[in-house]
Amino acid sequence: MTDDGRAARIRARITERFAPLRLEIDNQSARHAGHAGVRDAGDAAADGQTHYALLVVSDAFAGLGRVQRSRLVHDALGEEFRGGLHALSLTLRTPSEQDASG
Repeated sequence: MTDDGRAARIRARITERFAPLRLEIDNQSARHAGHAGVRDAGDAAADGQTHYALLVVSDAFAGLGRVQRSRLVHDALGEEFRGGLHALSLTLRTPSEQDASG
């Protein structure tokens, strides 16, 4: 899928905050059509921009636990959550963790 408006904003914010070596953004909104969060998300729901999965590989995650990493990403995307982003599946790794994952 090509970047929709929200995916482009997510890409810009994550790139700015974390300088990722790898960033994958998957809009999974179509899989969640009809769910409560989609129905309640307003205009974003109509555009299919409510559910995303991210893979972010960045040195910025070094020394941080899973919860700390997630909080940083959620903080970085706070405006998107306020604007209708409903769900975010996160895979957040350092470069060495990514290498080890195969």
